[in-house]
Amino acid sequence: MGGHIDNPTYRQVCGGDTGHVEVIRVTFNPDEIGYRDLLDVFFTVHDPTTLNRQGNDAGEQYRSVIFYADDAQQRIAEETIAELTAAKEFSEPIVTAVEPASKFYVAEDYHQNYYNENSRQPYACS
Repeated sequence: MGGHIDNPTYRQVCGGDTGHVEVIRVTFNPDEIGYRDLLDVFFTVHDPTTLNRQGNDAGEQYRSVIFYADDAQQRIAEETIAELTAAKEFSEPIVTAVEPASKFYVAEDYHQNYYNENSRQPYACS
């Protein structure tokens, strides 16, 4: 999501020059789990303080970003970042961007179920 070419391949995104970010699309029922709860998980499972990097993966395609669907999600995301910052939850500043959602491109079949197919990778957590 978030790039400047239509229907990029996974390899193109990995090349780092399409402007896209590797993301997952989360579909949820707000009667069962709140958006803020999802953000709490998001900020727990990755490092929101490293610019253009997640673990060993480096480049703009690995930047920390929240793509929001509407004004309410934008407000909640920005409030969450402000609260985490005020509470000094992280030792470094949060660099997570908050941007409007754009077209979501599904990765090719060979990149689906990545964890199940690559669980022996050192960065795949169980």
